[in-house]
Amino acid sequence: MMRFRPQSGFVVQAFRFALDPNAAQETALRSHCGGARAAYNWAVGWVSASWWQRRAEETYGIGEGELTQWRPWSLPALRKEFNAVKRTDPRFAGWWEDNSKEAYSTGLANAAAAFDNYATSTQGKRRGKKVGMPRFKSKRKARLSCRFTTGTIRVEPGGRHVTLPRLGTIRVHEPTAKLLGPLRAGRARILSATVRHERGRWFVSFQVETAREIRRVTRPDVAVGIDLGVKTLAVLADSTGEIRTIANPRHLDTALRHLRRASHVASRRRGPDRRTGQKPSKRWEKANTRRNKVHHRVANLRTDALHKLTTAVTAEFGTVVVEDLNVAGMLRNRRLARRIADAGFGEIRRQLTYKTRRNGCRVVAGDRWFPSSKTCSGCGAVKAKLPLHVRTYACDACGLVIDRDDNAARNLAATTAPTGTGVAADQDTAKVSKPRGADHKTRTTRPRRTTGTGRAGGATLPHQRQTETRDRPQAQAPRLR
Repeated sequence: MMRFRPQSGFVVQAFRFALDPNAAQETALRSHCGGARAAYNWAVGWVSASWWQRRAEETYGIGEGELTQWRPWSLPALRKEFNAVKRTDPRFAGWWEDNSKEAYSTGLANAAAAFDNYATSTQGKRRGKKVGMPRFKSKRKARLSCRFTTGTIRVEPGGRHVTLPRLGTIRVHEPTAKLLGPLRAGRARILSATVRHERGRWFVSFQVETAREIRRVTRPDVAVGIDLGVKTLAVLADSTGEIRTIANPRHLDTALRHLRRASHVASRRRGPDRRTGQKPSKRWEKANTRRNKVHHRVANLRTDALHKLTTAVTAEFGTVVVEDLNVAGMLRNRRLARRIADAGFGEIRRQLTYKTRRNGCRVVAGDRWFPSSKTCSGCGAVKAKLPLHVRTYACDACGLVIDRDDNAARNLAATTAPTGTGVAADQDTAKVSKPRGADHKTRTTRPRRTTGTGRAGGATLPHQRQTETRDRPQAQAPRLR
């Protein structure tokens, strides 16, 4: 399927607003999202049925030419078959007319995309982890979502209501002036609208083709290095020498007391049990709603703080240097996983990537194995060992004493220099051989267990030990991706 390409000078941007539906409108919203889920499940069952039938026929010894034909999963084929059976199929006959056709088209399009992803992954044409066969969506766990591409989709002139097909005019919580202005000026047009239930509220996202001018940053010639951490969320060090520290709000830690209390109350209620088919009680649903509100508040506060941070950075600096962190690997540390997830390292990287494009600046990801914390920002010496509990960097070569996060941020900011070794105090163009970096194994060689010519057990004397643990100069700038 061909992707939509905006015209020259235009970009595709989303505008999201929180809805404030009444009881009847919320029922209609849930019905549309349920229709999309039902159509998706029908498509998955209809296509996979032919697969299982062919597999069974192969066990009977039936020849390849006599096997059941493969059922296509393209969106036009699914639409044609669904329109033929929706009036007679007992799963849809009684209620399919209550919803817009866009609800069922959403489910069929999602099913077609799921089968395409599975096919390309099986053939080795899709990057990333292998994608399995599409599975049925659960009524309780599936995310409520529906997309509208045709029909009446508009923002009302008053700026406090939106109109969607079959759902009518729905009030929004916040003014829609940021979208209404470009629409009135003729600089934008709505392509589609998606309603979704998320964090206990209904949202509508308008996909808009709009003209966007590049916003010039205030300091285009200045580069900033960002060192992310748990103790402090971010340390910003720019190429002029200024260092700023952004405190970690730790929204989840602040709300843990309320979350424990809400979870304790919910655990004493009769909740759902899939093994026995037990239905949740009304008291459990109320307690679960109160517990979810705590989670939703934490998520909203975290999102707001990260957006403010990334927006301020991309509006000021021309070049942003970030670490290429292995966040998935860091989350395996059971002692720091909760705080790392609460900080949102991956979300910061994602937001910086797309916001720098808006402002005409660039984001640079440093080499994952660049020892930014172990490298001295004054002389370039690299420490072989720097445990996490050591929060102050003390250089044995030049005597520099600096906070380890400030030191790492300065090294990241210096990686954008056109010449030099990539450390803050070295900008010359001397070319020397690159030593083995501190990103690999830097521990002293383990003594042999077999007896050698030296001491018993092959141990070495103090003056014979490896000199690998000493500081050494960083001879070449780190690689950038």
